[in-house]
Amino acid sequence: MLLGMPKRIPVKPSAVPIPPSVDMSPSYTKVARRFSWRWALGIVAILTFGLVGINKGWVIAAFVDGRPIYSWQLNQTLRTRYGQQTLEGMIGEVLISKESKKSGIVITEADVLEKQREILSSLGTEVNLSDFLKFQGLTESDFNQQIRVQLTVERLLTKDLTITEKDIDNYIATNRAMLVATRAAELREEARRAIVSTTVSEKIQSWFMDLRKESKVIKFL
Repeated sequence: MLLGMPKRIPVKPSAVPIPPSVDMSPSYTKVARRFSWRWALGIVAILTFGLVGINKGWVIAAFVDGRPIYSWQLNQTLRTRYGQQTLEGMIGEVLISKESKKSGIVITEADVLEKQREILSSLGTEVNLSDFLKFQGLTESDFNQQIRVQLTVERLLTKDLTITEKDIDNYIATNRAMLVATRAAELREEARRAIVSTTVSEKIQSWFMDLRKESKVIKFL
């Protein structure tokens, strides 16, 4: 002990008062701990069953004669059968979007709606958007996204393409039986779109392969 320092006066445990309302016995602590865990687990269980009740598809995809098909089984099957194809499509969309930004290509809502009308009109006057989406198994958002990708690719691959009136005349003369329009202006526009489509079809495979080679893609599927 250092000189000049006062001695510490020991304090007996009994000198520290414990509020009479708090039971510090080991048995009380164990009961309180069990109660706390049970309460927490009960809340989790209630929330889980509540969410399942709201959206059963999160856990069970279907019942067949009382036997469940679980959502994880469905997801696993979809991943096995279509995972690679779907992933490749998503990778392609990312690469196309990146390339469109580099080229300054912007697809507007008006562009999407115009293409939407063009597709529907090519199917006949009897087909409306709702019936088409139901037949294809698509939402309107998915359909519009496909249109955006298609228009982006068209503009990327035809940005240097020049179509002359003579090109249109030649196409009509060669492919008149395949064209639907009857009015002169509509016929020429249909021929112009067909020339664009043919150009894209000829270029797209090699273009996308080069685009993929130039990009760093790491897959875990």
